[in-house]
Amino acid sequence: MLQNHSEHGVGPDNEVFEKLRQAIEARTARVGIIGLGYVGLPLAVTAANAGFPVLGFDIDARRVERINAGETMIKHIDGALIKGAIDKGLFEATADFSRLKEADAILICVPTPLTRHREPDLSFVTATAKVVAENLRPGQLVALESTTYPGTTDEVLRPVLEQGGLKSGRDFFLAFSPEREDPGNPDFGTSTIPKVVGGDGPLAMELADALYGALVTRTVPVSSTATAEAVKLTENIFRAVNIALVNELKVVYEAMGIDVWEVIDAAKTKPFGFMPFYPGPGLGGHCIPIDPFYLTWKAREYEISTRFVELAGEINTAMPRRVVDRLARAMDEQLKRGLNGARVLVLGIAYKKNVDDMRESPSLRLIEMIEERGAETAYHDPHIAEISMTREHAALAGRRSVELSAEALAGYDAVLIATDHDAVDYKLVVDNAKLVIDTRNACVRHALKSERIVKA
Repeated sequence: MLQNHSEHGVGPDNEVFEKLRQAIEARTARVGIIGLGYVGLPLAVTAANAGFPVLGFDIDARRVERINAGETMIKHIDGALIKGAIDKGLFEATADFSRLKEADAILICVPTPLTRHREPDLSFVTATAKVVAENLRPGQLVALESTTYPGTTDEVLRPVLEQGGLKSGRDFFLAFSPEREDPGNPDFGTSTIPKVVGGDGPLAMELADALYGALVTRTVPVSSTATAEAVKLTENIFRAVNIALVNELKVVYEAMGIDVWEVIDAAKTKPFGFMPFYPGPGLGGHCIPIDPFYLTWKAREYEISTRFVELAGEINTAMPRRVVDRLARAMDEQLKRGLNGARVLVLGIAYKKNVDDMRESPSLRLIEMIEERGAETAYHDPHIAEISMTREHAALAGRRSVELSAEALAGYDAVLIATDHDAVDYKLVVDNAKLVIDTRNACVRHALKSERIVKA
């Protein structure tokens, strides 16, 4: 562990530090987790499984009630794990934020979306920081996990927490450790993904490294909170840029009569120097469509233009419109009719296969664009029975997944595969649909061939 405790005027005899360090080592430190969603809930279960008493906080009283009943809110998180932790007395959820005083470590897992002008929206972070500050006491570790721009922990979070007179590195300890969740990934879960950790000074670094080291297989300490923040942005910008590249290649190769999926499958056989990324109808999820713009916004403070990142964003955000244009062209060519007055079924509302997560899903924008062209739409998703309320697509809230049957499929002019869930019977779709627009190469992977299948 790090042993240099000279920053912030704190020496190695800091009593609150030593008491917390010992509690973490003994796994008696109570871990408070704010936000029991796709990041916070699996983290809470992981901490409880590691033997720490966990207190989960959420503003949604109904969610708290269901969790305390041992119910899961997220399909890929086993409800039995939640109930097991509760039955052992290691996990409790609450909407009473005054109980933050009971926590020895407070891990913040709240959303960091973009505004309509694609600027960082830190309202959830700042609101949470104010609540934490109202209940902050000496000897607590506070760690932010929400993805954000470099400098947020130091420039936004710390000043709010210090308003009551307590000082970071002396009275409480501040860290940043970005979440690395990949919902639905069968190979990696919270405990098996290495955790990047940056502290506000060496004492915070040591405590955060000790806590997360008890939860995951390996920690990756870095020199500062800003570095840790930059690591997470870099990971997601890497994906966003490479997805933009293959999306652009798809357009080029399509004009040449070349199947980009076949190209990628052949290229990935090279055992070095190539990593496969795949095109799609647009970016989804809470990270990849959003995180790059956190860096572009922060870079402007230094009078630097992030042209490469911004170009990738332009390409990826343009994909839904291109898909709808391809749908319209295919209907004109094969069905001899336009989109106006047509009935279109969208397969998949989730942003990726086999999950119940619709955050930033391109399917929502696809539905809106198709309806703007005068068509009627419906959707089928085996994992999402109803579209929940979102800030950007409020008009779609409440719509429910329709039945997938031969009779139902025959009633649509086109079926658009937006998410390639494994639970979908693609043979049923191809056999009964008048036209199939495949944005995920799902039909090829299921060895289905038909003149009615059009890749987009």
